Amino acid sequence: MGEGPAVRPSAAITPVQQMLASGSGAVLTSLFGEEKNQHNHFSIQVMAVPATVIYFTCYDQLRDFLRYSMGYQGDHIPLIAGGLARLGAVSVISPLELVRTKMQSRKLPYSELMVCIHSAVAQDGWLSLWRGWGPTVLRDVPFSALYWFNYELVKAQLCEWYRAPQTSFTISFTAGAVSGAIAAILTLPFDVVKTRKQIQLGEMEALGVVSVKKPSSTWNMMRNIWIDMGYRGLFAGFLPRVIKVAPACAVMISTYEFGKTFFQERNLNQARCGL
Repeated sequence: MGEGPAVRPSAAITPVQQMLASGSGAVLTSLFGEEKNQHNHFSIQVMAVPATVIYFTCYDQLRDFLRYSMGYQGDHIPLIAGGLARLGAVSVISPLELVRTKMQSRKLPYSELMVCIHSAVAQDGWLSLWRGWGPTVLRDVPFSALYWFNYELVKAQLCEWYRAPQTSFTISFTAGAVSGAIAAILTLPFDVVKTRKQIQLGEMEALGVVSVKKPSSTWNMMRNIWIDMGYRGLFAGFLPRVIKVAPACAVMISTYEFGKTFFQERNLNQARCGL
């Protein structure tokens, strides 16, 4: 706890402006998706844009609330704000991700989106739309907490090294790539489990099989992978994940920071003109 509430930075931007800045970054980041055809690329944007807008806006709002309204200080603030922001975004977007997985496994067009949702609800109830929420949270929440914790540290260190009064595009790009790579490596086992569960679900949907068995927990799946393949199994796909995640994080955060700087300068100029 700090000695008192810190002063909020001048020329702050509004939540709507934060949404616009993060949305433009999400569209660029979606280009790093693995899918190449137009149908699947659209599905990436459907997922990426709202998830990123919710996530980044909530992070900045939570971080500023903890620092400037509650008066908390310390390096742990980005870690807490990042984890909570991702938890909220995952909870909102999880049904959309599940429906997308089912539609891709059945090769359904987006014109049948509502049919797919009604079918899932009629078969297993509304809560079935959040199936897979647990593994996603276990992967994405630690990833985001670690990402923002390292990003703020690396960014501050780079600004100090280069004696930069504010974050430049190069600094945010570099800090985003480094922190993204670190978070991707440390949370890779959770990504392996989530991918396996999605593959199993897709195969069952494609075959029309209804499982009466309770699905294996994340920890049981990790233990089975460890028994079968050792640590190599838990860190399968290490290099492809880092190659994909690090530049995507760099592009997203540098674009977001650029957008925030643009709106901050715009707001400051408007405030000066109004004096």
